[in-house]
Amino acid sequence: MPRASRAQPARPNETPGSAIGPLPPDLNRASHLAFVALGANLAEPVRQVRAAGEVLAGLPDARLLRMSSLYRTAPVGIRGQPDFINAVAALATTLAPHELLDALFAVERRFGRRRDFPQAPRTLDLDLLLYDQLLLDSERLRLPHPRMHLRAFVIAPLLEIAPDCRIPGRGSAAAWLPAVSWQRVERLVP
Repeated sequence: MPRASRAQPARPNETPGSAIGPLPPDLNRASHLAFVALGANLAEPVRQVRAAGEVLAGLPDARLLRMSSLYRTAPVGIRGQPDFINAVAALATTLAPHELLDALFAVERRFGRRRDFPQAPRTLDLDLLLYDQLLLDSERLRLPHPRMHLRAFVIAPLLEIAPDCRIPGRGSAAAWLPAVSWQRVERLVP
């Protein structure tokens, strides 16, 4: 049975990525701030994540505002697979949430992403984490990403580029650091 779609703004005091500052004037007033997690653990993952960042910078109707450092992290769930390389990007976009999700899936396909089973090794994984202050629960998309606050590979790079970031319905992203402190995450030197 499909889940009902529910979208509503978060409480006004919860502003994702407030450290990013105002959205760029070259995008119209309908610009939105989105955060995207990038990850890979196959086919030269450092190169994959860097190349994906370049593709995100060229997405139509979007502009890359910031890209975190790269982080090496242990896989979550399935053991015996290579470590992941992760990052987080901040985008200004005029795309609606589902349009942005479709654009991210298209980028994944370009990089050879297959969805054989949950938590499988991958050439590229792009997750839409936050979209303004939107709370959304639809069959295809949940915002904020439902597990982002439980993943060090998301929280560490997110806080690097948006230290004051708030997760709608969950509060400060920084407040979740103790909950993920046991997860191995290593910032790579450029």
